[in-house]
Amino acid sequence: MRHHFLIALSASAMLANAALADTTVQMHAVNAQGTAEAIGSVSISESAYGLVFTPQLKGLEPGVHGFHIHENPSCKPATKDGKPVAAGGAGDHFDPEKTGKHGAPWGDGHIGDLPAIYVDSNGASTNPVLAPRLKKLSDISGRSLMIHHGGDNHSDSPKPLGGGGARVACGVISAQR
Repeated sequence: MRHHFLIALSASAMLANAALADTTVQMHAVNAQGTAEAIGSVSISESAYGLVFTPQLKGLEPGVHGFHIHENPSCKPATKDGKPVAAGGAGDHFDPEKTGKHGAPWGDGHIGDLPAIYVDSNGASTNPVLAPRLKKLSDISGRSLMIHHGGDNHSDSPKPLGGGGARVACGVISAQR
């Protein structure tokens, strides 16, 4: 009888650990006035190769868009240099090592630099991206996930922060499902 109890306890512990290994972030289109409209979600899961971000998004402009983890768990607008900024409450790109530079998801810049996401001609994004430098969901819990207008060249040249544009969608990352 004791053996069955230990097996059940071990199975419960494994399920509890598995629940911490993935989460779903609800994403919203954002603007400087604070209006937020649901556009879908991004599932984040741990893998042997890094964190996998799997979008299920709709209503975005077709093309490639910058995709980043930002430092604060907020998607509220804020004022910067006297101008309103959509999801400005999210702060800057997540950079706990204080590198001060934008780079490739596999490079040595902000650890919050993710591969760009692709939005098809119908405004949907479903292709997963891998962030090899991020290993544990707990490393990014309590941050925000941001989509920027336009692409990302993973450099600060010729324009800072990959040359991407305005913040167009945001969601807060939580370790709970």
